[in-house]
Amino acid sequence: MLEGKVAIVTGGTRGIGYAIVKKFLEEKANVILFGSKEESVTKAINTLKEENNYEVSGYFPNLTNEEEVKKVFKKIKNKYGKIDILVNNAGVSSSTPIENYTTEEYDKIANLNIKSVFICSKVAIPYLEETKGVILNTSSMVSKYGQQSGVMYPASKFAVNGITVSLARELAPKGIRVNAVAPGITETDMVKKLPKEMIEPLIKTIPLGRIGKPEDIANAFTFLASDMASYITGVVLSVDGMARN
Repeated sequence: MLEGKVAIVTGGTRGIGYAIVKKFLEEKANVILFGSKEESVTKAINTLKEENNYEVSGYFPNLTNEEEVKKVFKKIKNKYGKIDILVNNAGVSSSTPIENYTTEEYDKIANLNIKSVFICSKVAIPYLEETKGVILNTSSMVSKYGQQSGVMYPASKFAVNGITVSLARELAPKGIRVNAVAPGITETDMVKKLPKEMIEPLIKTIPLGRIGKPEDIANAFTFLASDMASYITGVVLSVDGMARN
C-alpha cells in the first residue's frame, strides 16, 4: 500500500509509533523514525533489523527546535529524494491532579504534544507539496471525552484535533491531506503495567470486549497514509472499539 513512499514517524521507537513504523515497512515504505534519545533510536533500528532485516534509519532531533527539525528534514530529502508522509506521533501523557500541576509539567506536555506537531508540520509542508503528501497526527479518545485528571493531556489532544482540521482546510489547495487517528485504550508497555483491577472495568465499557493492540492503530494510520484514502482529509478517526450513533 505504501511502496516507494518516504515516511517520517516521530515517537517511533516504542508503542504505537513503533507499530506504525513496522507496518509502514511491511507495506514497502522507506521509513525514518524519530526518537528522544540516540540509544532508543539505535535500539529500535536494531530490533527491526533483527525481526525481519528491515532497512530503516533514524534521528533524534529536539522536535520543539525548528532549526534542528529543518536540518534533519533536509538530510532526509537529500538522502531519499522526497518526503511523502509525516506522522506526528511523539507525545507524553499526564495524570496529575490540577492542584498538583506545575507550570513545568504544563510546558512539557504543551511543548511535545502541541508545539512539536506545529513545527514538524510547518517544516514538512514544502516537501509534501512536491509529492502531494500526507500529514497524520496521533490524537486520543480523551480529545473527545476528557479525563478525570491530568488536564493538559486531553487539552493537548483537543489542540491536535484543531490543528488537524484547520491544516486540512489550509493545505488542501496544495494537495496535502491532513488527518488524525484517536486511539482508545491500547496495549502499550505503559498499559501492560497497570493492575488488572484498573483495566478490567475499562474493558467492560468497550462493546468489542477488548483493549486495542498497537497493530490496530497502525492499520488505521496505514490506510490514511495510502492512496486508498486519497479523498479523505480533516478527519479524526476514532479507533477505540466503541459503538456510536
